[in-house]
Amino acid sequence: MLESIDQLATEHGQLQQQLADPAVHQNPGLAKKLNRRYLELDRIVKAHHHLTSLNDDLEATKELAGEDASLADEIPALEASIDEAQVTLRNLLIPRDPDDGRDVIMEIKGGEGGEESALFAADLLRMYIHYAESRGWKTEVLDSTESDLGGYKNVQVAIKSSSADPDQGVWARMKYEGGVHRVQRVPATESQGRIHTSTTGVLVFPEVDEPEEVEINQNDLKIDVYRSSGPGGQSVNTTDSAVRITHMPSGIVVSMQNEKSQLQNREAAMRVLRARLLAKQQEEQEAEASEKRKSQIRGMDRSERIRTYNFPENRIADHRTGFKAYNLDQVMNGALDPVIDSCVQADEEARLQELGD
Repeated sequence: MLESIDQLATEHGQLQQQLADPAVHQNPGLAKKLNRRYLELDRIVKAHHHLTSLNDDLEATKELAGEDASLADEIPALEASIDEAQVTLRNLLIPRDPDDGRDVIMEIKGGEGGEESALFAADLLRMYIHYAESRGWKTEVLDSTESDLGGYKNVQVAIKSSSADPDQGVWARMKYEGGVHRVQRVPATESQGRIHTSTTGVLVFPEVDEPEEVEINQNDLKIDVYRSSGPGGQSVNTTDSAVRITHMPSGIVVSMQNEKSQLQNREAAMRVLRARLLAKQQEEQEAEASEKRKSQIRGMDRSERIRTYNFPENRIADHRTGFKAYNLDQVMNGALDPVIDSCVQADEEARLQELGD
């Protein structure tokens, strides 16, 4: 452990020097990335210093207790503080997801259930926007395709944090939302009051800090422009402002039509394309590097059903962690923390177990 801390302390000092260089801050993406790592290491360095100080205090107290017996009463409290500090440091040394401090791009897609699935996609978007607001994050709808009844066949939203603190990062919380969300309720389209089961898919990608992080050869892109359309396919624009970008090597296709400007739609499409390519690269690297997954909770098939929203029972259940509560109405208004906390806790326990193996 000491060898690891020494290495991390060296990196911490190097980052401190880099962040003191004004030239670094001319590149906001790089500065954010370096500051994110610095804050992560700063906690470890401070926790180690605190533990060292407590050990020194204990040693001095034991020596002085030979001359002053009353000081011996302080030894049990110091030993308890050392045990607590050791646990804190050990938890901080658990390998964490390096993307935790990143912002995200989330895509919500209608699945099985037709119009009801599209309506639930709109409900999920509203839930995530309320949750983001509760944490002080900003949201931006990048693109959407509405259904005839006002739901979403597909909607993409960027979620951003103003903090470089990894613990405040959007990815640290929202990465657990990727998967299939199942809803059980009486649809608005149901005339006889029968409960239906529908599904809506959620994809979450860490957003790229700097365009240079993901190398894209312009010759690998096929870019098509067309007129944007609304529900039912009717044209909602008289110019070819919508953009479809196909990345030929990966086969990834991104379409954008929300903005009236073709340039703005193209920029938004490139943001999403970079995020998807980054996620693809990371998945490939992870598979090659180790059989162990970075996250036991989010490392899953995207087609996996992760959660059920049962409206008649006002019940929310996460199938990965066993979490269950009967406050679905509050969850749909953005009270997601207890659900996500169960995923964070399970993930940390899995990482601790890996350290012990």
